[in-house]
Amino acid sequence: MSKSLKRVVAALQAAGLDGTVLEMGTETRTAQQAADAAGCALDQIAKSIIFRDEGSGAAVLFLTAGGNQVDAAKASAVAGAPLGKADATLIRAQTGFAIGGVSPVGHLTPIRAWCDPRLMAFDTVYGAAGTPRHIFPIAPPELLRLSGAVLADFTG
Repeated sequence: MSKSLKRVVAALQAAGLDGTVLEMGTETRTAQQAADAAGCALDQIAKSIIFRDEGSGAAVLFLTAGGNQVDAAKASAVAGAPLGKADATLIRAQTGFAIGGVSPVGHLTPIRAWCDPRLMAFDTVYGAAGTPRHIFPIAPPELLRLSGAVLADFTG
């Protein structure tokens, strides 16, 4: 088991969840790939979109439904700071995950996070579990609790 996957399982278990992680037979790097592999609706995939806070240099997380796109202007307004593109180095250094497997939980350092209200429409959503082939099911209220995300309108 990779270090990234172990961190996600540990975060789930530390939160009192069973830590169920699903290994898919195909890649789950994109929301569509993950939805196809899980046999669920595209919007049931909780995408972890990372931006760079241009003031502090810190990574910030936007959890969005698979079919939605983050609107950069709305995201900046929600974050209260100008946001820019986070490169792979920043993402890896601050979250501990590589692009294509960034989990909403189990980050190396605390991260400010917001969540797309669209995810609340489902009983179960799926987040990346730290690798391009692993996802985990979770109830949206638990996802909010574990990620520390705040519901906000940042999609366009």
